Amino acid sequence: MDNQTVLVTGGTGFVGIHTILKLLQKGYTVKTTLRSLAKKEAIVHALKESGIVDFEKLSYVEADLTSDGGWEEAAQGCTYVLHVASPFPLVQPEDENDLIIPARDGSLRVLKAAWKAGVKRVVMTSSFAAIGYSIDPKRHTFTENDWTDENAPVQPYIKSKTIAEKAAWDFITHQGAGLELTVINPVGIFGPVIGGIYPASYEGVIKALVDGTVTDSPHFTFGVVDVRDVVDIHIKAMVLPQANGQRFLATSDGVVSFYDVAQLIKKERSQKAGMMADLKPIDPTYYIDMSNQKAKDMLDWHPRSKEEAILASLDSEITE
Repeated sequence: MDNQTVLVTGGTGFVGIHTILKLLQKGYTVKTTLRSLAKKEAIVHALKESGIVDFEKLSYVEADLTSDGGWEEAAQGCTYVLHVASPFPLVQPEDENDLIIPARDGSLRVLKAAWKAGVKRVVMTSSFAAIGYSIDPKRHTFTENDWTDENAPVQPYIKSKTIAEKAAWDFITHQGAGLELTVINPVGIFGPVIGGIYPASYEGVIKALVDGTVTDSPHFTFGVVDVRDVVDIHIKAMVLPQANGQRFLATSDGVVSFYDVAQLIKKERSQKAGMMADLKPIDPTYYIDMSNQKAKDMLDWHPRSKEEAILASLDSEITE
């Protein structure tokens, strides 16, 4: 990794800050993009909290996914780009284009800048949203071969992630000759919080359960993955030759419902379950299957259990 520089987009995001931390620990030089350089103190705070004392290998570029400015500067001199900036709305917008256009055009801005700068490989964070929302889940195991149909009646976020990923692959096929692309498709991201930077899953699942906001278990299940394993699979996908041109479903083994998470909290952290509603189990037919076998086989990736990831989020206390 001598003289290898990695660009991480969205450094103040949950995946972004964990990615910067791990890259610095591994000895890489890191550049990260921020919508405003005023936010860099949040990154410094989180990294100091995590034991980083030398910041000579970290630099910042102001760049926003909704505009062209800053991206060529950000990609210049980089061997790799980890495009992990991926806002997750807790409330769906009235106009789906409010999500679709920034997701699609933002990804294309990153890819074009990387291609112009002679970057070797871009690893892009997509989502299970681009995989699992068009096929009847009964008697089906979701894998990287599956695609959500963006023309189906799906939520704007799901549609935006699908369109953005398809646009990225289309760019590589038709314009980005010489640039390598790998895509990671994570499920719900949990895990330890650093520097007060929380994932959407904390507010939407953990906090909502613990404070009693959720009173019924919704009739769906979801995959879980620890942020540390999300970072690990991105770095493996960045450096391993066999990852080029591939997409990888990043999930722990098995899925959970809100009821399952509530039961885990009651069992393992009963002192935090005082305000939790008494949820009822959901019909077993709502449980879906998904496979992480491709990442295990091709990348030697072995994620933590879903229980460990959830409890690591739960143990991250909000201090604001």
